[in-house]
Amino acid sequence: MPFIESRRTKLLNLLSIPCIPFMLFFAVLNCSQGRYLLAVFNLLTSSINVFVLWLHWKQRYLSARMVAILCSVAIYTVTGLFFHNGAEYFLLNILISCLLVYDNKWLNAGLGLLIISAFLLIVLMPQHWYLAEPVPRVRVWANIATSLVFIIVALSFFKHIQSDYQAEIEKQREALATMNKDKEKLFSIVAHDIRSPLATLEILLDMFRKGEYPEDEMEDAAAILHKKISQLGGSLDNVLRWSSRSMKGIQAQPVNFYLGPLATEVLYFFEMTIQQKGITVETSIPDELMLYADKDQVSVILRNFLSNALKFSYAGGVIELKAQMAGAQVGISITDHGTGMPPTQVLNLFSYNQSPGYGTSGERGTGLGLILCKEFAQQNNGTITVESNVDKGTRFTVYLPVGLSAVRGVE
Repeated sequence: MPFIESRRTKLLNLLSIPCIPFMLFFAVLNCSQGRYLLAVFNLLTSSINVFVLWLHWKQRYLSARMVAILCSVAIYTVTGLFFHNGAEYFLLNILISCLLVYDNKWLNAGLGLLIISAFLLIVLMPQHWYLAEPVPRVRVWANIATSLVFIIVALSFFKHIQSDYQAEIEKQREALATMNKDKEKLFSIVAHDIRSPLATLEILLDMFRKGEYPEDEMEDAAAILHKKISQLGGSLDNVLRWSSRSMKGIQAQPVNFYLGPLATEVLYFFEMTIQQKGITVETSIPDELMLYADKDQVSVILRNFLSNALKFSYAGGVIELKAQMAGAQVGISITDHGTGMPPTQVLNLFSYNQSPGYGTSGERGTGLGLILCKEFAQQNNGTITVESNVDKGTRFTVYLPVGLSAVRGVE
């Protein structure tokens, strides 16, 4: 059931449930005072409200509303017209309920006209019947007070409905804003995962076109192309997996995994770039070292760090990839000896105020990758630190929770 419809059904329940014991009490009271016909109407009203609750239980909500409104109008009109018991004020409850539970203007206009006519008939043309002795004035005042209380309850509940509805709208707005941010993160992942293989393909195909590859090296080049196409397919699979996981927002799904194989996979991703710039990557990761984190998110973090290290390293330089225990966490650092950064640039690395620079070979980034890395590290209960000096290089270090096997090994 839609949100607003469920609240309207609750409003009718709120009016029907107290009415059942209330009318049963007056049925007994009227029987004791000899007003048997009025007691019958009280019992009938109570039975109708029970029937309305039964219809709600059977999920026949529209039928329940129509039964509650039409039967109540008929009973209150008869009792108010002949017994002069103030029932016309209960008609005001029915009128307000109609306006709250129906959106159709013609239906509201028709029911409103019917109820107003009944109200005026009771007030302006009261009838006298020998079988319908008017109730005492005290009872009239009690009925009027009760009907006014019901009006207050109905309007207060409607105000509560509106507040809930606004809160639900705000919740959905926040969810849409979060989904939009997740979409931007996915675009950043796509850029980092696909840009490098496509750049390599472009270079190789351009060399084919210009005839710069000797015929005896064509077979090796074809093998390289096949490798890059396979890598690009794997990247697209990763993106599709990220998309399916992110339908309800990007959330970490931590597992225990060995860091070494993941680092090897990340290095393989940048194999061509490493060869083109003549970079030497020195790796120092213990074989038994495990992490407890989201493997895909850690992969994104390492790819971003290594991409930046390659981008700002000089040709023939050295990059160090190391991992070691740091208490209950593992510190994974990627250090380059390239252009480095001034302190002011380091302060803005993880904000949208950063201004991405050009790499040593003219590479240009978007700057979104590091913002994504920081959020992924936080989702995995980790932190990121940066150390950099101009013309000396940069070290990015991410601290993530250690995996179970590594903890047992330490013990």
